[in-house]
Amino acid sequence: MPVPSRARRRSAALLAATALCLAPALAPASASPTPHDELPRVVGLSVSDELDMLAAGTTTSVELVQAYLDRIAAYDDAYADQPGLHSVVTVSPTALENARLLDAERAAGISRGPLHGVPVLVKDNYATYDMPTSVGSVALADYQTLEDSTAVERLRDAGAIVLGKTNMAEFAWHGTFTLSSVRGRTANPYDQDLSASGSSGGTGAAIAASFAAAGLGTDSCGSIIGPSAHQSLVGYRPTMGLTSVAGIVPLSLRQDVSGPMTTTVEDAALLGSVLAGEDLADPQTEIAAEQDPSTFVPGLSDTALEGKRIGYFHWDYSESTPEGPRPGTEEVTGIVDRAVADLAAEGAQIVEVPFTREFVREQLASGGWIDMRASVDAFFASTKAEWPEGLAELTAPADELTFSDVVADGRSSLEPETLDSWLALEDVPNPAYDAAVAAQEAGKDAMDAFFEQHDLDALAMPTSEAPANEDWAGTTFCDVGANTGVPSISLPAGFTAAGLPVGLELAAPRSTDATLLAMAYDYEQATQHRLAPASTPELPRNGTIPKEVVATGPAREDS
Repeated sequence: MPVPSRARRRSAALLAATALCLAPALAPASASPTPHDELPRVVGLSVSDELDMLAAGTTTSVELVQAYLDRIAAYDDAYADQPGLHSVVTVSPTALENARLLDAERAAGISRGPLHGVPVLVKDNYATYDMPTSVGSVALADYQTLEDSTAVERLRDAGAIVLGKTNMAEFAWHGTFTLSSVRGRTANPYDQDLSASGSSGGTGAAIAASFAAAGLGTDSCGSIIGPSAHQSLVGYRPTMGLTSVAGIVPLSLRQDVSGPMTTTVEDAALLGSVLAGEDLADPQTEIAAEQDPSTFVPGLSDTALEGKRIGYFHWDYSESTPEGPRPGTEEVTGIVDRAVADLAAEGAQIVEVPFTREFVREQLASGGWIDMRASVDAFFASTKAEWPEGLAELTAPADELTFSDVVADGRSSLEPETLDSWLALEDVPNPAYDAAVAAQEAGKDAMDAFFEQHDLDALAMPTSEAPANEDWAGTTFCDVGANTGVPSISLPAGFTAAGLPVGLELAAPRSTDATLLAMAYDYEQATQHRLAPASTPELPRNGTIPKEVVATGPAREDS
């Protein structure tokens, strides 16, 4: 057996030492689960709400964890007349034990950090030493790293309880739906017949359905902001390099970003401040030195939009599909127009800007995912892990795990042509890769120049041009953040007549995340659009799911 890693040894030693010191307080560890009628009502709770409740002693971390575990058990698989969300791949076997420890620490006056005792969920491409990391692939269902990713390590250091891992589009590929061979299709809790978007759709559905108050996604082109828009969440894609992607199974290291998905901007700012900072394991985090994440939460203000210049534009959606615009486009455009009017009502100056399709297509280039196969192979080679017996032997070399082994397993949910195209990718660097990097750098310069030329504090746009449908819940402007590295955030902007969420996206100049979060907070406080989904209501006090639930739309405020 491999020797436990530094992170695993440290976590185990910390647990053991603290448990020894707090042994009397931990005596009830084997007690029966808290009866459901004594658990807190968690629908609509934010991280800040939970921290206030924990500080006041009106709930405990054990009670919060148990309440969320009950909801996952009730709503993630088929129930009543619903197919279930299929948003969670695995729950932590030690979540309650960790919660008891953190409760004991709190009682003893010990605080690990700003998330002490708060349960969170993470996408299943984040390495976790205590749970497998499948990346949505059934071939990797038992792939067990011996270290945490940097992001998960920072969550734990801040006192968070990693409750479980969420479903994702396999290898983070699809940005319009979440389908994996390890958990299947994730449903949108606002209408479980519809797409949850992707690739972080599992985190989006789980947080929207109150399986935790916050979670982590990754975004290579819309994978945080898309699911957030389609599930009435705040999705924050930080400046690329502000947060580390070390220990996250990559799709493209030139575009991958780690970030939070929450129900409030304050929570997004809080988790962003925990995740942010330089990491020697991720050279791109050098840019993090340009900002002070400790200002993110204190800098939130309900007057932050006053005097800000925000660019806005109307795109012609007639080319959305070969058949014409997607159904619902006109309704979404109207909702986003109202959202921009709300920005103006808060004191922002709205500036018409020529942000055309041609500018995005021709200037904001990325070169696609030509580093995918090489990046995944490099992750496997550099990550201490145990993998399923016989998997590495499927292709040469027989003693090393590679992406070709996963493909050879033959159970992927991805299209064969996609897998074949990835297998055919050359090692990097190569001339095509170098050209793509150069084009992407030119796009970054073009985006920076656009903000400067028009003297903009932000761009406003619809996160998606149309509501979710059965197979599609995409993003319209994912290239803005993904290809250029500027920060962006998707905010709840309201609902269609059918009860489907619509998102407003704000993008800001590089390394102005604090300003972006403050503007987003001002808009959120002025509008308060978010409502929880009706299909996953608060569990009754007896813990029994009703035989029928409201299938679609948001819950009423008094529900």
